[in-house]
Amino acid sequence: MRRLTATAADGFRLSVQVSGLAAGPTLLLLAGQANSHRWWSSLREDFEDVFRVVTFDQRGTGESRGDVTDWSTELFADDARDVLTAVGAVSATVYGTSMGGRVAQVLAAAHPAVVDRLVLACTSPGGPHAQERDAQVRRSLGDPDPGRRRAALQRLFYTDQWPHPPEHSHLFGDPTMSKQEQRAHLRASSRHDAWDRLAQIEAPTLVLHGTDDLMAPVANAHLLAQRIRSARLHLVEGGRHGFFEEHRSQVVPLIRTFLS
Repeated sequence: MRRLTATAADGFRLSVQVSGLAAGPTLLLLAGQANSHRWWSSLREDFEDVFRVVTFDQRGTGESRGDVTDWSTELFADDARDVLTAVGAVSATVYGTSMGGRVAQVLAAAHPAVVDRLVLACTSPGGPHAQERDAQVRRSLGDPDPGRRRAALQRLFYTDQWPHPPEHSHLFGDPTMSKQEQRAHLRASSRHDAWDRLAQIEAPTLVLHGTDDLMAPVANAHLLAQRIRSARLHLVEGGRHGFFEEHRSQVVPLIRTFLS
């Protein structure tokens, strides 16, 4: 995996990772809230035989560290565009999961020439139209006990059939983040509202969601598919918030077929 640094418009330095087929079309992977590129550690290889796979550490994660300001999904989308410019990509296929899917919505709407095709997984349009997680889920995520909080994440991301312990997952957040960085990511995600922008998305779009997702309830997938004119919807029965990893044998062929 090749590593480089991209500089955002405001001077923030972003750590970028590139792997896969050097001469292939570019696939940009966008991770969930408060996660570095390690979110994709066990998943990027599914696309490296066809694509030049690009990831980056979003502000406040991994090796992308600097001043914490009023971050937003709009700012993160601009960062994604700057990353594509840094790797020499005029356009790319974009696959965003969870908060990365929110960032991808803004990127596709604000910079339509940059996004050839779009995959949105376990994400939400945000704002008053979205269906938010319930109070019990919010309480479990805010549990002050690290062990109970990790156990709650395990239940929210994976079914009981997932054979691995919590320590195996790359989806539970970047442990190197400060509380200030974590709060900035939470604010960016919670303030996201792309409802009016969704109708502006021109790229063919695949919306994926697990039917048993309590972090981002499945009703949000239906909203996205209805609002984006060129969208198609596929639901994974029984999938939770990490369905794209647990059910990768089903999900990856769907994505590859769509992207081909």
